[in-house]
Amino acid sequence: MPVTKSKKTKKLVSLILCMYNEEGNVHELHRQVSDVLAEMPDVDFEILYVNDGSRDRTLLYCHEVQKTDKRVKIVNFTKNFGKEVAMIAGLEYARGDAIIYMDADLQNPPKHIKDMVREWQRGEKIVLMKRLNDVQPGLIYKICNRLFYWGLNFISDVKIPKAMPDFRLLDREYVEFLKKFNERDSMFRGMLSLVTDMSKQKVIEYTSADRFAGTTKFSFSLRSVKLAIDSVLQFSVRPLYLAMYFAIFVGLVSFGLGTYVVIERFILGNPTPGYAAIMSAITFSGAIILFIQAIIGMYIAKIHLEVKKRPLYFAEYFE
Repeated sequence: MPVTKSKKTKKLVSLILCMYNEEGNVHELHRQVSDVLAEMPDVDFEILYVNDGSRDRTLLYCHEVQKTDKRVKIVNFTKNFGKEVAMIAGLEYARGDAIIYMDADLQNPPKHIKDMVREWQRGEKIVLMKRLNDVQPGLIYKICNRLFYWGLNFISDVKIPKAMPDFRLLDREYVEFLKKFNERDSMFRGMLSLVTDMSKQKVIEYTSADRFAGTTKFSFSLRSVKLAIDSVLQFSVRPLYLAMYFAIFVGLVSFGLGTYVVIERFILGNPTPGYAAIMSAITFSGAIILFIQAIIGMYIAKIHLEVKKRPLYFAEYFE
C-alpha cells in the first residue's frame, strides 16, 4: 500500500502595525504590504492593525481594507494608550509563529519584510533592522538623539542600541517569553535587551523612507524627556546609587568648608563674614536633598502603579 505524504503546513507570520491618526497612510500601506506578501507564497500571513484610539478615520479605513483582505485583523483601542501598550496588544493577539513590528507611516519600507522572513527561515530567532539615516534631519534632532542614547546607556544597566527602531522580527519563542513581562510601563527595545545579547543578533541595514502622509506623532518635547526617564527607571536602579555618591561628595565638600571656617576663625584669627557663603551652602544642600528625594519618589511612583495590576488597555477585536 503506497504511503501518502502529508502536506507541509505553512508557517504563519503576524505583521503588527500600530496606528495613531494615520488615515492618509492606511490604503497605501496595505497596498505596499500586500505586494510584498504576494512574493512569499510559501508563508501565510496575518495583518494585525492596532488602532491606538485614533481621532480621525483610521479605523474606518482599516475596516475598508479588511473587507477586501481576509488576512486583516483589527484591534481597536477605546482611547489612546500609547505605542508601547499598542505593541503589547499586538503581541497578545498575534497568532503567528513569528511576528514583525512595523510603523504605519511607511518610513519602515515594507520591502524589508521579505528580508526578515528569509533570515527567519534560515534559522534566525531575532532579526533587527538598523536605520542608516535620520528620519528627522536637523542639528538639534541629531544632538538630542545622541544625548538620549548616551545618557540612557550610561545610567541604565541595560544597553539599548542606537538607530534600531521597533521594526524587527521575533520568533514565537521570544514572543511567549516577552508576554510574561507583566509590566505596566514597557519599552520593548529594553525588554529584549534583558533576555538576549543584541550585538549577536542578525541585523539588516536599511534606509528609512519619507513619511507618506500626515505628520510625525513624536518630537523632542516633554514627552521625549518622560520617555527617557521612564526608560532609565524601568531597567536600572543606578540613579539611586548615583544620588548616594553625589550626596557623599556634597557631604565631604561641606565638611571641608566647615573645617576651613574653623581653622580660619580659631587658628588664624580671621573672622569669616560668610553670610552669603552660608546661604549658598544651605540652598545648594537643599537642592541636592530635593533632587535625591525626587529620584526616590519616581521609583516609589512606579511601584505604586505596578502593584495595582490594572489592565493596560480596553479594546475591540475585529476578526
